[in-house]
Amino acid sequence: MTKNEYLAKRKTLLNEADQLINAGKLDEYEAKENEIKALDAQYEDAAKAQANAAAMQGRLAVLTNASIIKDGNDDEGAGGTVLAATQEPTPQIARNSARGKALKANNAVTVGAGTVVTPRHSASDIRPTFNQVSSLIDRVGYKELKGGETFRQPYIVGYGTADYTAAEGDDYNTAEPTFAYADINKTKVTAYAEDSEEIMKLPDADYDGEVMKGITIASRKKLTREILIGTGAANRLTGIFSTAATAIDASTDLAISAIDASTLDDIIFSFGGDEEVEDAAVLILNKKDLKAFAKLRGTDGKKIYNVVSNGNTGTIDGVPFIINSACKAITDAATTAGQFGMAYGPLSNYLLTVFSDLDVQRSTDFKFKQGMIAHRGSIFAGGNVVSKNGFLRVKKSV
Repeated sequence: MTKNEYLAKRKTLLNEADQLINAGKLDEYEAKENEIKALDAQYEDAAKAQANAAAMQGRLAVLTNASIIKDGNDDEGAGGTVLAATQEPTPQIARNSARGKALKANNAVTVGAGTVVTPRHSASDIRPTFNQVSSLIDRVGYKELKGGETFRQPYIVGYGTADYTAAEGDDYNTAEPTFAYADINKTKVTAYAEDSEEIMKLPDADYDGEVMKGITIASRKKLTREILIGTGAANRLTGIFSTAATAIDASTDLAISAIDASTLDDIIFSFGGDEEVEDAAVLILNKKDLKAFAKLRGTDGKKIYNVVSNGNTGTIDGVPFIINSACKAITDAATTAGQFGMAYGPLSNYLLTVFSDLDVQRSTDFKFKQGMIAHRGSIFAGGNVVSKNGFLRVKKSV
């Protein structure tokens, strides 16, 4: 593969990747990124192989020429060798011969040149950082309502209880179910970034592609935090910890001062109705509190909880968990009384509604004179708790 072929193919893949990210096709965009990295690796390997081959040819030429300049003689009888009459010396041999004769001179001559500082090269890829988006956004309930507006989601508060009728002709006992509504307010989440045309055109690494990708990550990062701490005010999601999440009675909140051997049991058995212990629930917590669960030891020195981690998720004694930094750590001294640190319940009890796809655009017009490229993304979404006491909220006590 020649350099021109490599550059042409890479440009084509970059254009395809731009089209995918503009269309919001994240999975296909990441696959295209992998194609670009594979192409870069293939070209680098080919370039190294070509350089090694050239070095071998140069070494062979030097060894062949060694007999020509031996002792500085031009005839075979004096201990040297000569080229056959019909053989033309190569440019490499001619240069080596001239250098050999120069070395015999008594005056100062230049016999080589180089640099004392190893040249610095820029890599063609960009190493990722740690994950900054909790998977909570991908696990809650989801409704697609493109082009829709703010709406009210009904839910059951409870059912009535039948009773005896004392005498013939008496009225039947009222046993109607009770309903309530959760407001799903339409909100607009936006992200904006700029980079220079030099960033897009000059470096081997795809900085511009990372800026475009960053718009999507920034939007997801905001939404996954708002699922917990959204205030429910105008143009805000209603989070699980918000007082605007009217489906949750504040009287059901659990207050703890530390994580101990009974904490997980207290959470599990405090959630749900009076007639059963709910299953298929997930614990949302801060990483610091997860560490506290993992480090807790009994009097015999053995771990009290079996914590199995798998990136952003895992289990504590078989109970699924998700890490989300929006939770205040109960074990953190900076967390004050009344601040929420955990939530426990079926994730489907929170409804995230998407009113439009994530729209990511790029423009060179806004700061054309400065050569800056603008990127922006926007999505219309809303969310709220849509089940009565759908989550048990755990807060720090005094």
